[in-house]
Amino acid sequence: MLVSHAAFLAQVNIEAAEGLADEFERTAGSLETMTLHCPWLFGDYIPVHKYRYILFEKHYAILYQAVDDIVYADYVIDFRQEYGWLFR
Repeated sequence: MLVSHAAFLAQVNIEAAEGLADEFERTAGSLETMTLHCPWLFGDYIPVHKYRYILFEKHYAILYQAVDDIVYADYVIDFRQEYGWLFR
């Protein structure tokens, strides 16, 4: 998902695409130390206490699970699209 966002952005501004990838790496890396400090994701179709999220850049979030001290980044979403139903 991040690759498609960065590829689209690179068509307009390569530096911005590289910045997006760098910020993703920095944010994902921060989950090593603050895995459980991020809020839970709640929604009508989301299993309770399964996913957490962390925001990065202006419009993006990483949706992840933490299982046995391992972080699984399942989705990267762009809030400019219709994801408002995920966050209530």
